[in-house]
Amino acid sequence: MLDLEVVPERSLGNEQWEFVLGMPFYQAVNILKRQDSCIKSVQVWYSDTSPLSLDLVLYLSQDGIKLIFDPVSQRLKIIEVNAMNKLKLKYCGVPFNTPQVRPTIEQVDQSFGATHPGVYIAEKQLFVLNFRGLSFDFPINSTYEPRYAHGLGSLQFPNGMSPVVARMCIYAGSSLADARAPSLPVACFYGNCFLECLEVLRDNNVTIGIKFLLVTEGNIQGKLVDTRKKSVERIVRFGDSVQDVVSALGCPSRQFYKSEDKMKIHLPDAHKHVRAQSADYFFNYFTMGVDILFDALTHTVKKFVLHTNYPGDYNFNIYCRCEFKLPIVVESNRAAQAQTIVMEDDLLVITAYSKWDEVQKILMTPKQRPVILNRSASTNTSNPFGSTFCYGVQDLIFEVMANQHIASVTLYRSPSSSPQGLASVS
Repeated sequence: MLDLEVVPERSLGNEQWEFVLGMPFYQAVNILKRQDSCIKSVQVWYSDTSPLSLDLVLYLSQDGIKLIFDPVSQRLKIIEVNAMNKLKLKYCGVPFNTPQVRPTIEQVDQSFGATHPGVYIAEKQLFVLNFRGLSFDFPINSTYEPRYAHGLGSLQFPNGMSPVVARMCIYAGSSLADARAPSLPVACFYGNCFLECLEVLRDNNVTIGIKFLLVTEGNIQGKLVDTRKKSVERIVRFGDSVQDVVSALGCPSRQFYKSEDKMKIHLPDAHKHVRAQSADYFFNYFTMGVDILFDALTHTVKKFVLHTNYPGDYNFNIYCRCEFKLPIVVESNRAAQAQTIVMEDDLLVITAYSKWDEVQKILMTPKQRPVILNRSASTNTSNPFGSTFCYGVQDLIFEVMANQHIASVTLYRSPSSSPQGLASVS
């Protein structure tokens, strides 16, 4: 049985780990992986068809805990406990829910102090007791329903019949109904840089580089050391060296060498492009949602990959979502009734939330047949998420999921004489 500390408007955890409001989804998953000896059953709930409309949920079924994440920011919004008998809970070091201490109305009032009168919800037969950043639901038998709106004080229960908490929620703010995922807390940085926004730099519809707006920890020295966030702007261009990239963005999360390039089959005279003695390599920046590919011979940037981190994608939970803006000049009269893309004069701005079917109507007339991409791991040759579809436009490749959301965008440096589309990728 887990023994956890409740911190209203902040977290649920213990000395070894804690779930913090505003925490990225992948950090919560990493905690669960490390605690697999005591947390046995975890389910992931998400919507295949509407991944931006319904919350992303980690459900610890044997422990009665739901971690509810905002579907857009993918940060922790609400911590819900719906099976109080499966946990030990304390506040300020004092237990209020254990096998020996029942979380009754009196116990909650004693542990957390006075608050506003409870709100009775007649259709659900519930009393909801609200504190700032914390709420408790008490099921009330119809026999004891209050006749007057005097809150919990108007209820009279026989000895030992006081209702106990059925659900507890931790959230940011004063109201559960208005709860929003807070910004990334400094406690979750762990020395990493996170991406606020990324802008693709283009000139005459040719990509020249990308501009990063990053947020990191910053120390302000005064009477006390005040740790807070700091925003910095960095630019990385095609042709930049490894030293340029590390100077701008810091060391990557991981370095990965390409063993093969299956896309070369789409090149004319593909056999001429085989390099037996060298391998291009990626710098993976997981907290930014970006991969940067370097040429094996020149050690300069030749490709960028931007990941949107949608549930149901093969790479889900490896990267944080890349909040990119990709401008493309188009004819204004080709702008269809698009709901997920932005038109600024003759500029089409594609983001991580744009739907490909709307983008395709503007960029690709007539439509092109995609290249089908089916990923699989060396230890598991099956891919439960199915294939994705790759479309080449100018110096861009859009990887699209079956639900029409964009899984990734690849930006590559292509000679101006190369034919347009996937045949330009190397």
